[in-house]
Amino acid sequence: METQKFYYDNNIVRAFLYATVIFGLIGFLLGITAALMLFYPELPEFLFGTDDTTIQSLSSGNIQGLISTQGALGFGRIRMLHTSAVIFAFVGNSIFAGIYYSLQRLLKTRMWSDTLSWIHFWGWQLMILSVVITFLLGINTSKEYAEHEWPIDILITVVWVIFGINMFGTIAVRRVRHLYVAIWFYIGTWVAVAMLHIFNNLEVPLSFTGWKSYSAYAGVKDALVQWWYGHNAVAFFLTTPVLGMMYYFVPKAADRPVFSYKLSIIHFWSLIFVYIWAGPHHLQYTALPAWAQAVGTGFSIMLIAPSWGGMLNGLLTLRGAWDKVRENPVLKFFVVAVTCYGMATFEGPLLATKTLNKVGHYTDWVIGHVHIGALGWNGFMAFGMIYYLVPIMWRTKLWSVKLANWHFWLGTLGIIFYAVPMYISGFTQGLMWKQFNPDGTLVYKNWLDTVTAILPYFKMRFVGGLLYFTGSILMVINTIATARNGSFQKEVSVEAPALTNTNKTRKNGESFHLWLERTPLYFSIFAFIALAIGGALEIFPTIFVKDNVPTISAVKPYSPLELEGRDIYIREGCNACHSQMIRPFRDEVVRFNGKNGQYSKA
Repeated sequence: METQKFYYDNNIVRAFLYATVIFGLIGFLLGITAALMLFYPELPEFLFGTDDTTIQSLSSGNIQGLISTQGALGFGRIRMLHTSAVIFAFVGNSIFAGIYYSLQRLLKTRMWSDTLSWIHFWGWQLMILSVVITFLLGINTSKEYAEHEWPIDILITVVWVIFGINMFGTIAVRRVRHLYVAIWFYIGTWVAVAMLHIFNNLEVPLSFTGWKSYSAYAGVKDALVQWWYGHNAVAFFLTTPVLGMMYYFVPKAADRPVFSYKLSIIHFWSLIFVYIWAGPHHLQYTALPAWAQAVGTGFSIMLIAPSWGGMLNGLLTLRGAWDKVRENPVLKFFVVAVTCYGMATFEGPLLATKTLNKVGHYTDWVIGHVHIGALGWNGFMAFGMIYYLVPIMWRTKLWSVKLANWHFWLGTLGIIFYAVPMYISGFTQGLMWKQFNPDGTLVYKNWLDTVTAILPYFKMRFVGGLLYFTGSILMVINTIATARNGSFQKEVSVEAPALTNTNKTRKNGESFHLWLERTPLYFSIFAFIALAIGGALEIFPTIFVKDNVPTISAVKPYSPLELEGRDIYIREGCNACHSQMIRPFRDEVVRFNGKNGQYSKA
């Protein structure tokens, strides 16, 4: 059998690693800035100065100062910058670093095109830079996790297609016949994100020379498509590619095989099929048809099984290697990351039930839940991967294991100090809003009563963010020192036998899944079908069956002045805190009844 010599490309991996670390720091800094502004909203004026005397009134409890502090550096725009920086810049770059490193080694081949690799890298960084500029200027669509306006959406599409061509091209020229489980998750990720991004971001530009656009969907249809995307952006950008990294890096770091091949199969197919249905649980008690709400809740509960199957597969891979966890900071990060994945994917389905949703929705409970995933699952997987890759790629030992352990404990404490106060804050909000006096009036009529009660928890959350950020700075110091002590290897020389051509048809005695693993085209088609079923069966009836969307005859299109008001509302990111969606609860109806006895109806 012919043995071929080739080289792995570490250069592109290094570029994505650098971007991961830089944007990680920026994303965390924006996060603690937003957290600080919730109890110290005068921050921009304190930093840059102001001649507005009302700003100072906040210290004496006057709300006017809060009103006057909004603008280009107001909370609404900072929050959008923070979420995009963490999701697309930090986690996105870490995913690409992990994929470009592991894909070459799992397939025993160099990436199909170095040129496409670098177009992908610079295109992604250009997208991030354009997001920063446009968000600061107030140019956004208000759609959660998809606030980018239409030119940036097109750029993301082009870059994603380039990434897909490069990935599938690499799979086509592989020297390993069967695709390893991590690659299944990379394929599922690419197919799902392409589908989600395109359908959620169908929009009509006001002109092709400006940035402003309006969604192609309206009302409850827009809400359904947005949360079909929003929930599954978490599923297929923040979860499935990171699971692929888990299946590669955890066994590598532990020097143990994956616990169960069969469990890997069940985990992958059940996860991608079930996850896509769960989006409607974000729209409980709304104008969304009751059947869609029920379906979203049902599939959310089912989601516990595949998610925990994956978590157990990751943790049980460490069987016989737990002594290494005590010594190895890489494994420490991975263990806590996988544990946080299990916690978040148990809590999410519980919050999807109507019983808990009516208490938790709109509260800080959800913020705590999201950050268990972001800080614990995504952040710690990225940190573990960085600590694993840097010594290997720079051919040296980690500069300081002690510093890495300090990072681990600071990060873990940061997660605890973040999540626990947010849970307490969320329970406080949910219960205070629903309190009635014996005469039927609300106990806490003024929103400021709730805000005052949760300020201590906002301050504790800020401390948690600071701890997490401090740990990441230690990581930067450690990785720079490690790189300086070593010598970077741009290209790694490898030898492997060429892959012989075989018949694509299924052989006698070959299991269906083994056949699927050596036929990437069929694998991708089956993945697309599994992903498309849920979205199609939820979205198409809501869009095309008129009876599914009740209408209120009094509702008329916006007047030009109302539309201008809505545009300002979106520009400043107000909708992140003020949904204007009143649920049919006694406390909400009473609280939001206007002068004419009418509240905002969906």
